Order: sequence, then C-alpha cells, then structure tokens
Amino acid sequence: MEKTKSKRLQVTFESMIGTDAEENEGKSQSKDKDDEKAQGKGKARKGLVWEFIAIATIPMVLVLGNSMLIPILPDMVNELGITDFQSSLVITLFSVTAGVFIPISGYLSDRYTRKSVIIPSLILYGAAGILAGFGAIWGSYTILIVARTLQGIGAAGTAPIAMALVGDMYKGATESKALGLTEASNGSGKVLSPIIGAALALIVWYMPFFAFPVFCVLSLVAVIFIIKEPKKEGHPPKLGHYIHTIFQILRKKGRWLITAFFAGSLALFILFGALFYLSQILEKDPYNIDGVMKGLVLAIPLLGMVITSYTTGSLIKKNGKLMRRLMLIGLTMMTLSLGTAIFLNTNLYILMGLLTLSSIGTGLVLPCLNTMITGSVEKSQRGMITSLYSSLRFLGVAAGPPLFEILMDISSFMVFITVASLALITLGLVFFLIKPDAKIA
Repeated sequence: MEKTKSKRLQVTFESMIGTDAEENEGKSQSKDKDDEKAQGKGKARKGLVWEFIAIATIPMVLVLGNSMLIPILPDMVNELGITDFQSSLVITLFSVTAGVFIPISGYLSDRYTRKSVIIPSLILYGAAGILAGFGAIWGSYTILIVARTLQGIGAAGTAPIAMALVGDMYKGATESKALGLTEASNGSGKVLSPIIGAALALIVWYMPFFAFPVFCVLSLVAVIFIIKEPKKEGHPPKLGHYIHTIFQILRKKGRWLITAFFAGSLALFILFGALFYLSQILEKDPYNIDGVMKGLVLAIPLLGMVITSYTTGSLIKKNGKLMRRLMLIGLTMMTLSLGTAIFLNTNLYILMGLLTLSSIGTGLVLPCLNTMITGSVEKSQRGMITSLYSSLRFLGVAAGPPLFEILMDISSFMVFITVASLALITLGLVFFLIKPDAKIA
C-alpha cells in the first residue's frame, strides 16, 4: 500500500503541468460528451412524447365508439321508432362482437406484428362508421346494427393490441407510465365523447356516426408514421403450442389473473351502466337536461377517472405492494359511494358526487390491473393474455346498458344495491386472491 502511494505521488509531482493540461482537456471532452448525451436524451424524450401521443390515440378512438353515442340514444328511440332496449343494443352488440373477436386479434398480433393488426382494424372501424351513418339516414335499424357489429370487429384490433404494444416497447417505470396514459386516454375519450356527441347531434342527430372516420384517419397516420414497433424474436408460435402455453399460464397464475380480469370487467360494467343511467334520467323530469349540457354533466364522473388514472400510472412504476393497496382503496371507494347512492339518489348533486367518487376509485384500480396483467407474461404470449383481459372488459361494457335498463325498470334502489354488492364482492376477491410480489416483472 505504501509503495503504491509514493509512486503515485512521484508521478504527480514530476508531470504537474502536463497533468493539468490533460485534466482540463479531459474535462472539456467530458463536458462535450455530457452535452451530447443531454441532447440525445432531449431528443429521446421528445420522441417518447410523440410515441405516447400516437399510442394514446388508439384507445381514444376505441372509446368514442360507445361513449359518443350515449347522448343520442333517446334521439335514436324517437327517430327510428325503436325501444329503449333496442337502443341499448347499439352499444351492447358493438361491445359483444369486440369481446368475441379480441382473442383472435390477440393471437394474430402475437403471430405477426401488432401494427399489422391495428392498421386494418382502424380502417374497418372508420368504414363501418360511415355505413352506420347511412343506416341512420335511411331509417334502417338493421343496417345500423350490422354496421355496429362490423365496428366491433374493427375495435377488437385497436386498444387491446395497443396495451400489448406498450409492453413490447417499454420497460419498468416507462411502461407503467405509458399504460397509465393509455387508461387516461381511454378515460379522456369517455370525458370528451359525450360532449362531442351531444354537440354534433345539434347539427343532426346521426352526425356522431360520421365523426368516427375522421378520428380513425388521425390515429391511422400516427400509428403508421410515429410508432416504431420492436422486431419480433424467434419464429411465430404454432396455434396448438400457443394455446397450450396460454392454458399453462392460466393454470399457474389463474388464481389472481382471473380475479384481475373480473375486477377490470366489473369496473367498466359499473362505469358504462352509470353513464347509461344518467343519460336516461337527465332528460326526464325534474332535470330536463339535454344537448351539450347533458354531455358536460356526463363528463364529470369521467374526468375524475381520467385524472386519477394518469396520476396512478405515473406513481405505481412496478411497485406490486403499492398496486395492491391502491386497488383495495379504489374498490372500497366504489363500494361505499355506490352503497350510499342506494339511499341518496334523488338529489342530482349528491348523486353526481357519489358517482364521481366511484369513478375515481375506478381510476385507481384499472392502471394497476393493466400493469400487473401486461407484466405477468412473456412478450410472445402478451397479445393473447391482454386480449383475454380486454375481451372481458368489453363484455363488462356490453352488459352495462341493458342490465341497468332492466334494473331501472324495477327501481333506482335495485340499481345501486346490485352494483354496490358486486363492488363489495370484488373487493373481497382482490383482498384474498391478488397478492403481487414487491416488484412486478
């Protein structure tokens, strides 16, 4: 040790001037490298922002397919001479079809590429929107329903595949943030779409159908030119082996995965059911709220969900314990607020406050579920697992309007005691069955 020290001192003494010059030059080079690195990071951050925006357009386009039509459901009843139940099928058939076709889209995206599924899906989605608009103009409920079914097939290859794409493109905290943004975008679409739908309906009631292609084209351009999908590793999976692998995953992790699927489905069942409930009561006495004002009222609970979703996605990173805690808090908020609404649903201000609290609870639950489910499997099976999850979410959305319509025919008491009970059951299932590791993979 002493010999080494003296040798170093001797070298330093003999080459003091040279060392200072070299040191200064080294600092200068280091500074240049740091500047270049900072510029590179700046460019990377800018590119990341544009990628986030491009990905966010996909779920936003998807959610417009349902939420934008909610304000015009009463108009549809009057103009086409159909029942309230038939109008609810315009939402339900879209979601059921999407739910059925999502696993197929998931497999195709695992076998080929995510973009090769998303791009044609957006094209079909927009084209079917035009057909739906003409069905409304011609007064044909049959054409309208067929077009909505085709839109459901297109919807199957959009947001569910985007979730798997996020898992492919990003890791760690960036992935959680991107998934939180995806859920927030989904919620933002829900906030904006009732307002947009109500505003477009002021021109003519079927105008919202013709808005779909416009949004689809914008998303299509963003996906094609901004998103750079990572190359696939290895050979595409054969169907038999692929299905066997999925069953193995469900056998191994099904205890918490199925619970997570159910929780996500229930959250959206309650959300869309509550929106349908509000849409129906707002136009009747004593409220008589219609048009853009109704869209603004419907947007209030959704805004709470959007802000919460984005904040949650930014905070959770890969912290499994935090995710579990936030999910339990969110489901508790949903249970308590919906339970209180059993007795306090006649005052609109109190009802809006309670439904907004429930939506905030949803905003705590969904980003955590998204991150846990996306991180639960390898890249090669991610498309199918996220698709199964999305499929059940769609079925939850599909069940909302018709089941709420049936419950509303009984009483508002029956509406809220049912959803509060379901939220309580889900809270118990999550508490006992979902216990993630401290850090999600």
